[in-house]
Amino acid sequence: MADYTINLFLNDDNLKKIEGAGLADSVTTVDGKKAVQVPMSAKEKKKLAKGFPEMTFDDNTCELPPEAADKLCDIIADAKTLDVMKMAIMKLYNPLAGKAPRSAQR
Repeated sequence: MADYTINLFLNDDNLKKIEGAGLADSVTTVDGKKAVQVPMSAKEKKKLAKGFPEMTFDDNTCELPPEAADKLCDIIADAKTLDVMKMAIMKLYNPLAGKAPRSAQR
């Protein structure tokens, strides 16, 4: 079992992508909205918290910003599994975001 989960709320387009990937049985209802719950480890949570400081956790669950959620949905649809965070973290988390290039620091 994962330490944390991402509630990936699905609009109509993303729901079709998830169903097309054969993951329709993973769709649940959270707070009255259709969603899939993507598991992640504590280390992945820490990286996402750095990359998205506005993200909050409630009872070990979180919700990504819309652009990151769409990207994660695309990754899930391509991989046809919800266990994608090891791969997705590389595309979602940019450790150098907001930092000046080294040549500009001199």
